[in-house]
Amino acid sequence: MSTEALARDAAPPEDPGYAMAAGELVAGLTVRPAGRTSASPYETGRLVSLAPWLPQHAERIRFLLAGQRPDGGWGGPEGYALVPTLSAVEGLLAALERDAPVGWSPDGVRNAVDRALRLLYDRAAGPATYPVPDLPAADLIVPALVERIGDRLAEPPAALADRRAAGPPPLPAGMDSQRLDRVRLLARSGRPMPPKLWHALEVLGPAARRLTTVTPTGSGAVGASPAATAAWLGGPDGSPPASVDYLRQAIAGHGGPVPCATPITVFERSWVLATLTRVGVPLSVPAGILAELRAALGPDGAATGPGLPTDADTTAVTLYALARLGQPADPACLAGYDTGQHFCTWKGENGASVTTNAHVLEALGRQLGDGGPRAAGVVRRLTGWLLDRQEADGRWSDRWHASPYYATCCAVLALRDHGGSSARPAVERAVGWVLDSQRPDGSWGRWAGTAEETAYGLLVLLAGRPSPSLDAAVAAAAGRLSGMDGDGDRPPLWHDKDLYHPGQIVRAAVIAARKAAGDRLRGGAHTPTDPWSALLE
Repeated sequence: MSTEALARDAAPPEDPGYAMAAGELVAGLTVRPAGRTSASPYETGRLVSLAPWLPQHAERIRFLLAGQRPDGGWGGPEGYALVPTLSAVEGLLAALERDAPVGWSPDGVRNAVDRALRLLYDRAAGPATYPVPDLPAADLIVPALVERIGDRLAEPPAALADRRAAGPPPLPAGMDSQRLDRVRLLARSGRPMPPKLWHALEVLGPAARRLTTVTPTGSGAVGASPAATAAWLGGPDGSPPASVDYLRQAIAGHGGPVPCATPITVFERSWVLATLTRVGVPLSVPAGILAELRAALGPDGAATGPGLPTDADTTAVTLYALARLGQPADPACLAGYDTGQHFCTWKGENGASVTTNAHVLEALGRQLGDGGPRAAGVVRRLTGWLLDRQEADGRWSDRWHASPYYATCCAVLALRDHGGSSARPAVERAVGWVLDSQRPDGSWGRWAGTAEETAYGLLVLLAGRPSPSLDAAVAAAAGRLSGMDGDGDRPPLWHDKDLYHPGQIVRAAVIAARKAAGDRLRGGAHTPTDPWSALLE
């Protein structure tokens, strides 16, 4: 079939309903302001262990049993299985020791634990044999859970007695408990606990109970985390009603299991609006949402949600979305994250994020006209920093997402619109990598083809110079994406304490990619322009 025929067959009709789909998506931001994200095996395992007194305890145990993989693990492939598998095992061991088996089978739990332990002890293929992914607080969570599992196995439940001599599961190479020991010492000292640690407060175990240096938000949440909140409460007796209500609401969202982070209000809203407006999807955004996004921008920027520290990533995307919607805000709140070389995600960050800096580049690039020469200099510096971090094959990778297609998409879109002519070769190298890695069915994916990664791959291709091979790949990807359910095809790929899936954000990416591809295939390619890009040439 010719390229022209592929394009004709894949092209959406003149009125493909993108505005309607986007309108429904935006309406959902108001209906569920806390945001929508997938249930977490890690976080749910922590509630099984820490808060059996909460409603729907049996449903959480059944969720863990139903989510166990054939090999005995939980969570994603390779090293991504380590954190959720340790959490599920420790939680299920706690249930065997303590609970009356109401609504769940002790034999089923014992079998699940035994299978999981066999995987964790496997020094040839277990999750501890892989490099530990760059998940938040993994260097605290893993040693804390290994220690607790070792303690529980010192007196193992019936049918697990043979595990007593095995000791705790092995730690990954190079990992130890030194940082966990420092955090425990800090908690005992009475000195303030940095807010970035609140999200994983559960690593402290009983020492987290009503820790005076940690203050819940008005909604009762600690670190926007059900596990951290349950650890801080420590039990039902005398519990602050707001914190209990927060946990009940988190449980209600998934019928028992819980996500790693809730609420994610600003994160979800800003990413959805930025993604849709970037490709020109017409939107009618309620004035209340815009006002709340503006209000979220304090002197240090915005946070993903209440209880989490402000960060440059959420701040930048919020600024970009507001600017796209005709509500520009002062970007000065980003200044505190400027290290002089790049922008840190939060102050004191270990490492650096490609996607955070791509989003800062977009935010500043949109407002370059008001920033004058200084802003132009920062944009040039960020452009160079991103170019230096492109991998040899053309991709980028990042600490906030398991898939290089997300990082590559973020970098390419920022460099295309705001990087000037010096960035063009890097964009084309990225397009070449995406072309070369397209699957035979037209999709993309790190482990398997997914709607989310196919949307990112398609958006990268659309940043490239048209050619017969690129046009054919766009047509194939658009055709494949039209047959994929962006909500149902939902493997978790985003980094938190374990992998998660922010459904509304992913849905926005799918809508944006299909809209942009439709424009290209109908001959009206959407190529956003930056009125200040000439200053960078």
